[in-house]
This record gives sequence, C-alpha cells and structure tokens, in this order.
Amino acid sequence: MTLDSPFVLVDLDGAPRPDPGLGTAGVAGQVLVGVAEKPVEADGDFDILLTADPDPPRPWVSCADPYATAQRLAEIVAERPAASVALMQVLRMGPALAPPDRLVAESLAYSTLQGSAVFRTWLDSAPARVPRPSPAPVLLSRDGDRLAITLDRPQARNAMDAGTRDALCEALEVAVADPSITRVDLYGSGPAFCAGGDLSEFGTARDPAQAHLVRVQRSPAALLQRCGGRVIAHLHGACVGAGIELTAFAGRVVAAPDTVIRLPEVGMGLIPGAGGTASLPLRVGRERTAYLALSGVALGVGEALRWGLVDEVVEGE
Repeated sequence: MTLDSPFVLVDLDGAPRPDPGLGTAGVAGQVLVGVAEKPVEADGDFDILLTADPDPPRPWVSCADPYATAQRLAEIVAERPAASVALMQVLRMGPALAPPDRLVAESLAYSTLQGSAVFRTWLDSAPARVPRPSPAPVLLSRDGDRLAITLDRPQARNAMDAGTRDALCEALEVAVADPSITRVDLYGSGPAFCAGGDLSEFGTARDPAQAHLVRVQRSPAALLQRCGGRVIAHLHGACVGAGIELTAFAGRVVAAPDTVIRLPEVGMGLIPGAGGTASLPLRVGRERTAYLALSGVALGVGEALRWGLVDEVVEGE
C-alpha cells in the first residue's frame, strides 16, 4: 500500500485556510507547514512556519525564499515520511508530558524507526567506520563547589559512543548526587565540542526494544533534566545531534564564534534520540525545533543566539 505524502502546505498570505482538523489537534499523520511573506497570526496547529521577514518573532523561521524552502521540506517528507511524521508527533506530545516522559516518548519513536527499511537502507549505504574507543572518554575535575566535565575523544571529534555516554552519565551523577556543587562546566576537547552519535556504532543494536531500555536507563539527558540549571555548556566547532541536544538542557550555553549546530537524524530515517525533542523546544519552541530537525540545515552561532539556543558568544571558548 502506497500512502500519499503527509506534507501539507498552507499559504497564509491570502489563500483559504484548511479545515482545522488538518492541524495538530486533528490528523496526527501530517506535517503542516505555513508560509507567509510577513509573519501573521497563526494558531498552534502548524508544525513549521516560514517567512521572508529577516528577523521574525518566534515561532517563525526566516528564509530568503520561504516557498522554495517549503518545497525542499516537502521533498524531505516525501523521502522520509515515517521519520518526518514521528518527529512532529513527538514534538506535539511534549507539552502534555512530564519532562522524564518526553524522553521516553522520543526513545520509543527512535527505536521504532531503527527497525525501518529507510534506516536500514541508509545504514547499508553509509561507509564503514572503525570504532575508536577511548579508555577515558570523559575527564572530571572538581575545584571547591565547581565541577568540570570534559568530553575527551578529540580523535573522534567527541562523538558519543556507548563508552562516552556511560562515562558522561557517571560524571553527571556526581552533580545530581551532590547539591554542594553549585556549578558544572561542560566542555569538549579538540576541534569540535561533539560531532553527535558515533556512526561506527549505528545499527549495531539489532534489538530496538532492548536499545530503548538501554537508552532510557543510561540517559545523560535524564540527568541533565535534574541538574541542568547548574550547568554551563561551552560550545565550539561542530555541535551535531547529541552535541546540541544534551547541551540545550544547560542553564546557560556559551559558544565560540565557530560553533555550528545541526540535527541530521531525519536524513538517516530517524529522529533526534539524545533528548533533543525535549530540550530544544524549551529554548526555541516546538516549531523551530521541527524546522531544524526536518531540514537538517546548519545553524550558525548568530542565528542560534537570536533564537535563544545560545545565550552568549565568546571569543576563545
């Protein structure tokens, strides 16, 4: 059975509005995008709102040509319908869920998509990568009431493999367990803060259900939900996937001018799986999170600052 593309585009500059049932309160299997030259009043039914305005208010996204951007999004949805719809469904559910449950919903969707033909096709076409585990992928140091946590796999651009994830959990558990720690600084060594999930491990978990259990039991995101108010994340270089999904939980995000942010998972047939559907909406809203994740575009530090994904840009971070 072949399904029509779930992409729905609405021209808000004068075209008739669709039936309200098309929105997030109605048909759950659609991606609803609104386009306008200038931001207009729009209800919460839209997943993404695009405009030519150079500095629009949230939740709008500025594009040089919003109609061309919408066409590119339509092509992505047509190629990756399951991941695109799952992304919107998880983001829509978020506000109604308790913070820990948002991570569970994300993980369930992620594990479902790991079993999809689209992800397996991407996996088969990806070049083989050699695992590069580190005996000490995370460094921990304490000075009085301050704790410094450093991702230390520079040879892999601090990509998040299982060993790094587990070591990061152990470090964050120190902060969660000790209320005398008033500040946690999170760094990444080498040329990039974190290049996302380690692709050498993608697809190695052949049981998606078991992978879900591991993901929710060994979750840096869940720990950051508990101690994030005390965390200052120091970003530089590539902040891809987990590199921004985790740090968006931080109470303060400081970035170097060379910081570049990207969520590439939909292109693989997946959705963000390190907590991004729970963390980014808190900073930039559901609609802008949906745009970043669906489009996979690289977000420069200037736009990240305007959106609120970054709190300060500092030379030499």
